Amino acid sequence: MARDPAALARYLTDLQGRLCAALEAADGRARFDRRHLPGERGGEARPCVLEEGAVLERAAVNYSHTRGERLPPAASAARPALAGAPFEALSLSLIVHPHNPHAPTVHMNLRRFEAHPPGAPALWWVGGGFDLTPTYGYAEDAEHWHRNALAAVGAERYAEFKAACDRYFWLPHRGEARGVGGLFFDDWRGGGPAEAFALLRAVGEAFLPGYLPLLERRAHQPFTAAQRAFQRYRRGRYAEFNLLYDRGTRHGLEAGGRTESILASLPPAAEWRYDWRPAPDTPEAHLAAEFLTPREWVRPPAGRR
Repeated sequence: MARDPAALARYLTDLQGRLCAALEAADGRARFDRRHLPGERGGEARPCVLEEGAVLERAAVNYSHTRGERLPPAASAARPALAGAPFEALSLSLIVHPHNPHAPTVHMNLRRFEAHPPGAPALWWVGGGFDLTPTYGYAEDAEHWHRNALAAVGAERYAEFKAACDRYFWLPHRGEARGVGGLFFDDWRGGGPAEAFALLRAVGEAFLPGYLPLLERRAHQPFTAAQRAFQRYRRGRYAEFNLLYDRGTRHGLEAGGRTESILASLPPAAEWRYDWRPAPDTPEAHLAAEFLTPREWVRPPAGRR
């Protein structure tokens, strides 16, 4: 893959098309606004954004191929020797914000970087993963999500990537997780280009089997105005993470990417309430107590860790 990033570009654009088609089918009404925007130095962006559907309030499936003269700080934090080096990046980023507060928000990202430090060989690495952010917690949904993640990458990598996901999607100023986690890997080279490509493909192909059953299960569940208000409150936490901590958001802005595409990950409506606390022994209270602290949702089979 390091020698042929075009193969990954073809896979990511094909996956983008399949994801958009599946989400349009799940929504049943709205269609993605699809654009092809040539970039500087031969790069390109293919943002696809859907809004105000029957099921999906907002969804974005954005592909980008970026070339730049200086690797942004957010992309070189783990590799400070590469700071400022010319770079090339491929990325597919997905976010879904459903209308129904019982249907979880979901995110996925697949990316590959290659840096060209002066006087040194080029260095590549990959990253990505997916995570689930419910407004109302359902153990069966979280268990399905994690069983699917385990099946996608195997027991050893699941344990490693789940722990990394729990660490990354954490709001330290709130003392809570963004959601119930999933998989996260960064600065990963594994056994070489072919293995790295296989990992990105495994995660990409696992997304729809992990998420669509949850969306179908919850999208038409009855809800109240109070539950929609709680959804907007929880979306405020989502916005806090993306704007304060998310390295993908920072990298896109630092690299001079298209702001509309980068911030399409934010929820279309969110709110903040001063010092609000849920009433005891309510579903809203159970979310924080039972779902926003990292826990083991599934256990790999004995002897396969």
